[in-house]
Amino acid sequence: MSTWEKSYSDLLKKVQNSKPLVHNMTNVVVTNFTANGLYALGASPVMAYAPEEVADMAKIAGAVVLNIGTLNRELVDAMIIAGQSANAHGVPVLLDPVGAGATSFRTESALRILRKVKISLVRGNAAEVAHLVGEAREIKGVDAGDSADSGNVDLAIRAARTLNTMVVITGKEDVITDGAEVRMISGGDALLTKVTGAGCLLTSVLGAFAAVEPNLLLAGTAGLAFYGAAASRAAARTAELGPGSFQIAFLDELAKLHTGSLEGHVTVREAGTTTAGGAR
Repeated sequence: MSTWEKSYSDLLKKVQNSKPLVHNMTNVVVTNFTANGLYALGASPVMAYAPEEVADMAKIAGAVVLNIGTLNRELVDAMIIAGQSANAHGVPVLLDPVGAGATSFRTESALRILRKVKISLVRGNAAEVAHLVGEAREIKGVDAGDSADSGNVDLAIRAARTLNTMVVITGKEDVITDGAEVRMISGGDALLTKVTGAGCLLTSVLGAFAAVEPNLLLAGTAGLAFYGAAASRAAARTAELGPGSFQIAFLDELAKLHTGSLEGHVTVREAGTTTAGGAR
């Protein structure tokens, strides 16, 4: 096993052994899938939204995930309460700006959260991240346009520096950066785009890894790598069956992740320099 695989596998074991509590303030479309995915990984999900309790829940969590997929003003207010409580207690906060750029309310809500809460990591597609830093990219509802993969490394770096946070842009190749160091992860499968909530679950999985590892570049890269490996393994099992079977197999593969799961399924490299991996 290579050095990079061992470090990521050590983090996976930490998640599986410590079962970190991930407080998800997520959207109504993906709640069940997110909870089941976190359970499969080995984490402990909780979904709490009431402003009367979110501060208490956030301070005992390992990570807090704010997802604006089905937002309203009251929910955004509660997200800010939870995020500020997490900040006060040293709990990492992750933001999934679902559909930022699709409407002015959606974009402003994401920016308001970024102003009021110290966000540890932003995870979105290229169009969503671009709109957070005032750049226009095509977005269709909550999905990125067809050209969204071009220039993702430069966009991620600009966003990380502008927003002062770790940024993950997911696409055909995932990018993670703190504005200085960049990792690119190749793996997964296009069937992920056919399952509602696959991106939302990914943000929560990144939260589980962030809960056990303060180095968010390492935690995020490990989370992306294992998520991609599970998807690749599930796609191989269900190639002739379609997205419904893939979704179930994907949850199964998240539950079966182990130290050798990355081999042959994922490649991790620095931007411009190959550092690790094995071809899919």
